[in-house]
Amino acid sequence: MKEIPTPTFSLSPAILPRGSLHQGGATISLPSTPVARGGIRVSWAQHEDDVRAAQKLRFDVFAGEMGAQLACKVPGHDIDVFDDYCEHLLVHDVLTEQVIGTYRVLTPAQAKRAGGTYSDTEFDLTRLRSIRSRMVELGRSCVHPEHRHGGVILALWGALFEFMNRNQLDTMIGCASIPMLHNGMVSGDVAASIWSQVSASHMASVEYHVRPRLPLPVEQLDRHLQVEPPALIKGYLRLGAKVLGAPAWDPDFNSADLPMMMRVADMPARYRKHFNGV
Repeated sequence: MKEIPTPTFSLSPAILPRGSLHQGGATISLPSTPVARGGIRVSWAQHEDDVRAAQKLRFDVFAGEMGAQLACKVPGHDIDVFDDYCEHLLVHDVLTEQVIGTYRVLTPAQAKRAGGTYSDTEFDLTRLRSIRSRMVELGRSCVHPEHRHGGVILALWGALFEFMNRNQLDTMIGCASIPMLHNGMVSGDVAASIWSQVSASHMASVEYHVRPRLPLPVEQLDRHLQVEPPALIKGYLRLGAKVLGAPAWDPDFNSADLPMMMRVADMPARYRKHFNGV
């Protein structure tokens, strides 16, 4: 990737030795060397080019594949105001060096600097005040369509849980998107049906419930379609995640977003063996 003469992205934390980032008075620890296994390599972005590669993958998936309407500060890249404050996790194909998977992570200190989280723009998170000091937000997760297999997902989650363990953080939140297509047509019934399924079995306790700022009218939709939740949502639920409330409608991404929370302590023991340090 060519260097942009006047970059619109700048890494807000200073890069420190031995994989540490100093953020808002707190030192965030990152692994000092990438981890490679099974033909893929996992690392945290250290330079602008790393972040640009993640933003390019995000654009290809969200705009090219899902039809999201993105305001592009840099053509062909998904960039928003939160990127400057986030750590960006990358999975590379070791043969091509192409970025094939990514997450971004917003830490508690950086969320204060940013004025909130992305989830705050979609939901009223007032009831999460008591856990914000140890809560990170996961966002903009995507995997290249040719690499959507268990290895990439496990690599991403393994690095995320290592990050949580290193930095003594215990809660992850985020918006899990449900595409609004059914039989080739835009339909809120898909999201309403998935909401009906997951709310019946995976709702968080009431003290963590949140409210959407732009609600999807689930009570007015058909909630009886026989549809499977997206693979990522099913994966979160298997790892012990809980749903925090009804979905919000995201018109830019043409999706319904479920607010979800996953606490490290809630992970079932049978999955812990996949993640060092959990």
